[in-house]
Amino acid sequence: MEKKTGYDAVVFDMDGVIFDSERAVMQCWKELADKYQIPDIEKAVLSCTGTTMKRTREIMLEIYGEDFPYDVYAKESSAIYHSRYDGGRLPMKLGVVELLTFLKEGGKKIALASSTRRQTVTNQLKDAGILNFFDKMICGDMVEHSKPAPDIFLKACAELGVAPERAYAIEDSYNGIRAAHAGHLHPIMVPDLLPANEEMQEKAEVVLPDLFEVIAYLKGEGAC
Repeated sequence: MEKKTGYDAVVFDMDGVIFDSERAVMQCWKELADKYQIPDIEKAVLSCTGTTMKRTREIMLEIYGEDFPYDVYAKESSAIYHSRYDGGRLPMKLGVVELLTFLKEGGKKIALASSTRRQTVTNQLKDAGILNFFDKMICGDMVEHSKPAPDIFLKACAELGVAPERAYAIEDSYNGIRAAHAGHLHPIMVPDLLPANEEMQEKAEVVLPDLFEVIAYLKGEGAC
């Protein structure tokens, strides 16, 4: 994608971008896979990255069959996850606070576009002490179509009062980059569990290794 100059807002994904939560989720599911002998769990969980709880359930049943006790396993996985990471124990990605501070000091609008449900998003951002950085939060239970549809990014831009073409989207997942690209935002991919493949290289404006590099990128070549 051609690089633009000038932006008014940045829209963040949460899991895998702000928090190291996708790795945590994967670990919980791998423990269940060992316990219940679930095959190829890593591939299955990766295929759900960036989607809503509803779509995740559909994908898992597509992979493992309609009789797969997904609801039972998901509840157990969630219990493990919350027991370990609630109360501010979920690790943040390096550079999160620095990037948010840079944007706020520069007068940029900041939104969150996460497939996770709103209550979980609010709790995690509050526990991490970064909730007040965000002007708007659009969550998975607030839009009809989940990523890779562009709905969540378009709603975030609309609520910010910013044209999608004047907004960056920071994403780690394939579905997230697809959604931002389809919505005509300017996607920045910061890979987490999956590397940038050829499609991601094409759809993302740039692929960067971490959020400190995002700051450097936004500072560069007149992006203001």
